[in-house]
Amino acid sequence: MLLTLAKRSNEARPVSYSGIGAQLKSIRMKNKLTLREAGNLTRLAPSTLSKIENEQISPTFTVMQKLATGLNIELPQLFSKPEMTLASGRRDITMNNQGEYHFTSTYKHELLSTQFSNKKMIPYKSRVHARSFDDFGEWVRHSGEEYLLVLEGEVQLLTESYEPVNLVEGDSVYYDAMMGHLVISVSENDAKILWITAK
Repeated sequence: MLLTLAKRSNEARPVSYSGIGAQLKSIRMKNKLTLREAGNLTRLAPSTLSKIENEQISPTFTVMQKLATGLNIELPQLFSKPEMTLASGRRDITMNNQGEYHFTSTYKHELLSTQFSNKKMIPYKSRVHARSFDDFGEWVRHSGEEYLLVLEGEVQLLTESYEPVNLVEGDSVYYDAMMGHLVISVSENDAKILWITAK
């Protein structure tokens, strides 16, 4: 049973990232899906998908979860470079276990600092369920760069350009997210990591 700890008031808040529409369309076209076919997979109306692709509406986190789950992608793949904005003194506190949750077959993501739009980085914690490349079927890749810090257990970072490397609690790695990559747990229990995706 999938549970979310997100507050109901946050579920319908739109996420203001420019470029989500173009990225969504690119992913849909890459998979040779019509709007109707994508709608069936994501359980969203084709008209809604069209409005998102054409930047007529901004998707909520709930809608983004449906997109990621239905299209079988990781949430960061929906993000592109945010608009530059001048801001002073911004702050967003996320209490322990109070982030926005997103579940896939390979990870349990907890999105952090979700109150801000136009962020330059996306921080989130993840429980790593995956145990092998076969759990994914293909490489994960998306624009930007990524930082990973192991919080609990031991993981193995697999990339298409380097030999696999095992990382334990306290170890970290910074890499180009356009390079095919994925993380599996090599612990007896699911490992826990902090991820920061930046543009």
